[in-house]
Amino acid sequence: MCGILGVVATSPVNQLLYDGLQVLQHRGQDAAGIATAEGGRFHMHKGSGLVRDVFRTRNMRNLEGNWGIGHVRYPTAGSAYNASEAQPFYVNSPFGLLLAHNGNLTNSDALKREIFLSDLRHINTSSDSEVLLNVLAHELQAACNGLKLDEEAVFRAVAGVHRRCRGAYGVVVMISGYGLLAFRDPYGIRPMVIGRNEAEAGTEWLVASESVALDVLGFKLLRDVAPGEAVLIDTEGNFHSRQCAEQTVQAPCMFEFVYLARPDSIIDGVSVYESRMKMGEYLADKMKRTMPHVDIDVVIPIPDSSRPSAMQMAERLGLPYREGFVKNRYIGRTFIMPGQATRKKSVRQKLNTIHQEFRGKSVLLVDDSIVRGTTSKEIVNMAREAGARKVYLASAAPPVRHANVYGIDMPTRGELIASDRTEEEICREIGADGLIYQDLDDLKASVRALNPALSFFETSCFDGCYVTGDITAEYLNGVENQRGEDKPAKVDLHDDEGGQLDLNLASGSDN
Repeated sequence: MCGILGVVATSPVNQLLYDGLQVLQHRGQDAAGIATAEGGRFHMHKGSGLVRDVFRTRNMRNLEGNWGIGHVRYPTAGSAYNASEAQPFYVNSPFGLLLAHNGNLTNSDALKREIFLSDLRHINTSSDSEVLLNVLAHELQAACNGLKLDEEAVFRAVAGVHRRCRGAYGVVVMISGYGLLAFRDPYGIRPMVIGRNEAEAGTEWLVASESVALDVLGFKLLRDVAPGEAVLIDTEGNFHSRQCAEQTVQAPCMFEFVYLARPDSIIDGVSVYESRMKMGEYLADKMKRTMPHVDIDVVIPIPDSSRPSAMQMAERLGLPYREGFVKNRYIGRTFIMPGQATRKKSVRQKLNTIHQEFRGKSVLLVDDSIVRGTTSKEIVNMAREAGARKVYLASAAPPVRHANVYGIDMPTRGELIASDRTEEEICREIGADGLIYQDLDDLKASVRALNPALSFFETSCFDGCYVTGDITAEYLNGVENQRGEDKPAKVDLHDDEGGQLDLNLASGSDN
């Protein structure tokens, strides 16, 4: 999961990209980058950290031009500590390309061998995004066949990428002297939307991971990029699009609706906020059926993603809704922090209880999901310490039992609390008096109710069914072995003076 942005405007675009990345910061906190173009020259600045920390006034001044791309990185492959893997990535042949990628390629190792042996290209990092860039560069060179670049060649190149690449990918690319290219994988796993703005000097275009970026930047939502579709906007603002995949299935990632996306975004025609409200309704109905005699005094959300579900549960159950936790806005999302120890420490730094909402009460805590169980266990303990008489926990998502290989950090079965435990065992492990999970069919119904055209979803972390059809047990074992928490990783750290330090650090599972 990363955040990507591409803009073709009629005025300097650096501030638009900066503001857009700030809105998408929830999609990645590890690194940020912006690239712009003026004439045939690219300008780029990127680095580790939050958007506000990576960019200074001097950096923004150098990002000249009326079109560009941006990226916020959430590490799922490569080292979380390696600044060289900040995006966008650049290759100078053919034409000069800059690429930013959201997702994860599942056949990147095979592609690396192809690139080295057949394409005669060099990969300099462990990032699958650099692999994707070089595949596109090779396909673009082949499609042009030494001739001048045109629209047909670009779309043929994207078709070649779809034939070779497997997994999830939303991509924005700058083609030097030509324009902005954006495309989405044939399954539409990772989201991407198109926005338009009618400025005085002409039409401006924006593509982004989530529609909230369009809202904040003053663009109107046009539509989603379709699975397998490519969008090409030249430097004059002319818009072209084409379906480039031979076969497509719309199967958006369910975890976007559960947790990843902002509630004010619209993905594939579905309001994320409304889908979370529906999840609360279905979960309340299940609780009435399966736990009718449980005595609950108050419903309390675990902020922030679970609020809509908790509010609807409270209303449906006829119970008071209260805010029992205060969140420190300056602590990052613990789900996407590298390393289990860091996540556990961050829970109490991030949340504090309002004791009077717990003291002497039987409380129902509502969370969006339970992944590792680290946060849930700590929060249950916090509720008891605040004086709760009974603590029940409801999850708006089903048990997370399987690895996600499409760009979300669920790498090893050992980290997933539900991978080898029953719901009763999970309840005991986190110390709750009762636990209820959403049913997968109800979760799907929550989203489908808002867009009946959605027939399929990517729900592999819940049911182990991988929509791309290329994931084997051997592949999953390889991912697990590669990303074990005790595996040392050599990383490069660059100081402010440009010097380089070589250190050996224990890599976390979020790499």
